[in-house]
Amino acid sequence: MAFTLPDLPYAYDALQPYMSAETLEFHHDKHHQAYVTKGNELAEAAGMADKSVEEICIASFGSNQGLFNNAGQHFNHIHFWQWMKPNGGGTKLPEKLQAMIDSDLGGYDTFRADFVAAGVGQFGSGWAWIALKDGKLEIMKTPNGENPLVHGATPLLGVDVWEHSYYIDYRNARPKYLEAFVDHLINWEYVEGLLDASK
Repeated sequence: MAFTLPDLPYAYDALQPYMSAETLEFHHDKHHQAYVTKGNELAEAAGMADKSVEEICIASFGSNQGLFNNAGQHFNHIHFWQWMKPNGGGTKLPEKLQAMIDSDLGGYDTFRADFVAAGVGQFGSGWAWIALKDGKLEIMKTPNGENPLVHGATPLLGVDVWEHSYYIDYRNARPKYLEAFVDHLINWEYVEGLLDASK
């Protein structure tokens, strides 16, 4: 099925001051749109235009790098916009998710430190994640457009650490961007929904 650019679930200025309208306009309208356009072109050429974005990610990983790059980034960004909301983040998590973070990731404070460290430690472009693998939560990081899907895991939360995601607002201060994401932007209810859907 053809890739389409989803609408943002909030106004361009809704995430200020933690993510500016200018960042969202460039990131959503230009970068994500480019992945959609190129991904459709390459999926058509590869005879995969009728497959879902998840199927294309898995089928093209390691065999068709150009298609994978665009399909992976499209998949990641479909969720990235939903992983954020105005007045999000912080420690008020749904009970079931909090219990899993306590048991699998050492509690909220350890999760926060390790998730930020994963994003800071991802050299160059990429993503940091909470993923579900073998029934347990894991913190992962991946380069470029890779995601936990291609490593046998289900992505529940991801943060984009490509420079276009933060450079307008934070310049080279990636740690500040990641801290703001965790403390003020995460849509924990969306994370919980993905966890429920994965069961």
